[in-house]
Amino acid sequence: MTSIGVLQIAVFFGIVVLLTKPLGLFMAKLFQGERTFLHPILRPVESLIYKLCGIPEEAEQRWTQYAAGLLWFSVFAFLFVYVLQRLQGILPLNPQAFGAKLVSPDLAYNTAISFVTNTNWQAYSGESTLSYFVQMVALTVQNFVSPAVGIAAAVAIIRGFARHQTDKIGNFWVDLTRATLYVLLPIALVAALVLCSQGAIQNFRPYTTVKTLEGATQTIPQGPVASQEAIKMLGPTAAGSSMPTPRTPLRTRHRSPTSSRCS
Repeated sequence: MTSIGVLQIAVFFGIVVLLTKPLGLFMAKLFQGERTFLHPILRPVESLIYKLCGIPEEAEQRWTQYAAGLLWFSVFAFLFVYVLQRLQGILPLNPQAFGAKLVSPDLAYNTAISFVTNTNWQAYSGESTLSYFVQMVALTVQNFVSPAVGIAAAVAIIRGFARHQTDKIGNFWVDLTRATLYVLLPIALVAALVLCSQGAIQNFRPYTTVKTLEGATQTIPQGPVASQEAIKMLGPTAAGSSMPTPRTPLRTRHRSPTSSRCS
């Protein structure tokens, strides 16, 4: 291993150690229903979500109710992701005209299950298979809510150990909302802006075809990449908008002014 590699690992672990206590304290206050520094900004949005979805914020659930909410949400998420993949040919934000034939029923099933369970096993090249709409509304949304489900489950288990005089372990819908809104979204927003500032692609343009210096033709994928990569980087996943497979090699090995523009 090179000295640069060792330094990168050391910096990574240093950042993790530095963030552990402040982030842990923040999440402890958040899931105990206490006010945090983000509440003045996000509390109106949180309240609106509860109102629109009919969620009683103060009502706590027994573990059976909590588990039922988690399972039903996961079932709905699976069906939602599966259907969007199969209908991508008639959905908007599809400048490359990718059709449903690119996503067979078994591939759509595998992708939906893997994203809902937060394993995100990608058996295709995102840049040549899925439209911008499906990548954003189906897969990127799951990159947020599936880890949020895991956070909610972990918080419920902690409450179960900590509470000895009640069978209530919180409200799944409230925990899911807070994990997404206060923890994952702010970090991903900052990360996406950093990626954009460094030249990551963030647009809805059709793919660009250019001539290389050698005279060959090269296709440069476009799309909302920075926003998807930001949340992808937060989890142990390798699924993204552009990913090579043995059948479809990655086609963005050279930067160009067109491919490094956020708009």
